[in-house]
Amino acid sequence: MAGSLIGSEIIKIGNEVNEMIRKGEQICNLTIGDFDPTIFPIPTALQTEITAAYQAGNTNYPPANGMAALREAATAFTKQRLGLEYSPNDVLVAGGSRPLIYATYLALLDPGDRVVFPVPSWNNNHYCHLSGAEAVMVETLPENNFMPTAAELAPHLPGATLLALCSPLNPTGTVFSRENLLEICDLVLAENQRRQPGEKPLYLLYDQIYWMLTFGETQHFDPVNLRPELRDYVIYIDGISKCLAATGVRVGYAFGPATVIDKMKSILGHVGAWAPKAEQVATAKYLPQTELVDSFTADFKASLQHSLDTLHQGLQELKSQGLPVDSMVPMGAIYLTARLDVLGKTTPAGEVLATTKDLTFYLIKEARLALVPFSAFGTSDTAPWFRMSVGGASLASIEAALPRLKTALESLR
Repeated sequence: MAGSLIGSEIIKIGNEVNEMIRKGEQICNLTIGDFDPTIFPIPTALQTEITAAYQAGNTNYPPANGMAALREAATAFTKQRLGLEYSPNDVLVAGGSRPLIYATYLALLDPGDRVVFPVPSWNNNHYCHLSGAEAVMVETLPENNFMPTAAELAPHLPGATLLALCSPLNPTGTVFSRENLLEICDLVLAENQRRQPGEKPLYLLYDQIYWMLTFGETQHFDPVNLRPELRDYVIYIDGISKCLAATGVRVGYAFGPATVIDKMKSILGHVGAWAPKAEQVATAKYLPQTELVDSFTADFKASLQHSLDTLHQGLQELKSQGLPVDSMVPMGAIYLTARLDVLGKTTPAGEVLATTKDLTFYLIKEARLALVPFSAFGTSDTAPWFRMSVGGASLASIEAALPRLKTALESLR
């Protein structure tokens, strides 16, 4: 299994960028779904609580399923903000969302079980490989904002064990509409009603780690609020990593049916993938402070949206000048979907850009601009779509990169 793992394309691109930065190059790095803490620091009050928790000696093991105070704070936060009511016993805390997603796969899937997920999407192909599951990748369309539709998913759900969805979506920054998600929920319900006693249910993994980061009139929707009958089949993935710019704080939590969460607790109890105790104590104290949370997220979202809008408007300006580029209106998360339709063209050095990987490294070298092609998220390596992530780049860096991008594209023949 280890010998056949595929390395992360994002990390490969990041290594190239880091090497250029080490040599003194000024790169606009729009690759990683992370935050530069000098641009987007965590909330001051959360940092104060973390420091206080260490000073109070919270440096030993936390409970394997998470501190009781944090599980209680997470359920209260979820009820207040989303109207979802779960018991603290139905919550599992871990070091970010990754171990929770992996534990969901291991808890539900036997080797050969089928997992249905849309592409582009983040890491589901690797989790299938790690768990021995069969990946059923469903191509999505730009006219649907790359969000899967019920019609696209329906043929693949009979016999499947897991449907893995994410909204707001990494890598696209787009979200489910109420109608679209409702139709998918009805498909899952209908499929479970058809199954016989003793047959595995169809579960729904719903990754909503970006749910607090939506822009303008965009709303976040979730399965159990739309169809309460789904409660026994939905495992939610959540946490503070994205909404509080706290990726390195490593506090994530999952909640869902006790039968599944209990199995996930057993798995992660052996793995030891818990969030550090001090960070758990601090998060438990921070989440109930509604005014502080609201104040931080309002400013944070405004800054993110400004960066995303600057990128979007810049690309639209290049489009108006006749360059073969486009972008989607940012709806959520920290990502902009961009279209750079120049494959097949030749660089000034005489190299033909045959794949999006070729274009990626050309732009790093010539425009000092680093993007991630959708091929890193399961799509074809000739599909002209890219993820631009604004968490690690300053607004000034983004503004400076747009003219360089124009020059690099105009140099192609």
